[in-house]
Amino acid sequence: MIRFPAERIPTIPEPARAVLRNAVWTYGRATAGARPLPDFLIIGAQKAGTTALYAYLRGHPAITGPSWKEVSYFDRHYARGEAWYRGNFPNVVRARGKLVGEASPSYIFHPLGPERVKAVVPEARLVALVRNPVDRALSHYHHEVALGREPLRFEDAIDAEEERLRGEEKRLAAEPGYFSQAWWSHAYKARGRYAEQLERWLELFPREQLLILPSEELATDSERTHAQVLEFLGATPHRLDSYPRVYERQYEAMDAETRERLAAELEAPNRRLYELLGRDLGWR
Repeated sequence: MIRFPAERIPTIPEPARAVLRNAVWTYGRATAGARPLPDFLIIGAQKAGTTALYAYLRGHPAITGPSWKEVSYFDRHYARGEAWYRGNFPNVVRARGKLVGEASPSYIFHPLGPERVKAVVPEARLVALVRNPVDRALSHYHHEVALGREPLRFEDAIDAEEERLRGEEKRLAAEPGYFSQAWWSHAYKARGRYAEQLERWLELFPREQLLILPSEELATDSERTHAQVLEFLGATPHRLDSYPRVYERQYEAMDAETRERLAAELEAPNRRLYELLGRDLGWR
């Protein structure tokens, strides 16, 4: 199977990764004036196929960007400033004649994400992947368990979410430099309420600047969905030899009763998304 840069980086030991990351950031900031801002952003959602989509796009000869995913400027690192952000991108010589982009799947969810993007890259094309929020929640949970950040059982984590997140979004909006670990790691259900997030973006960006796609279509019809994204970005058609899954994990299925409970709780937010999209995604 193809190994993308995004999959190789986590295999580097954390101390070495920190040294490498800081060296890249320092050099990038120093040469920021010779680096372009992005033409497009994959803004989310987390655990909805953004790593795969970014890898597919980076396979295009006329698309470039950071070798890693999740620059996370408009959510986690905004206080570092625009020079820091530019420093993550290839210089103008390497980027000449190419579309430049990045993928950070928490942008869609951050309460200040839309206004920050509007202030820095107002013309950027925006791509959002959405996934059945019940499946997304379970995938997110296992991601946090694997990282050692979730000690609770899935059902207990779902029950604890409201208390864990209480007041965090208000604080994020009020304190631009604040980072919330609970908001970052434990918003299992909240991240799946897509319509309210997308509506924030559509208050500031015209609908034709935002492409919203179900991640299920990227998984089941990768070639067609990839072509659709390329067309939206204004890139020439380009077919990959293969469209492998990225970061695919196997884990125990969700308890049927828990799935029913979550599906019922998320039914109204899903209907709100269907109305926004003008189509029923069939999440039952």
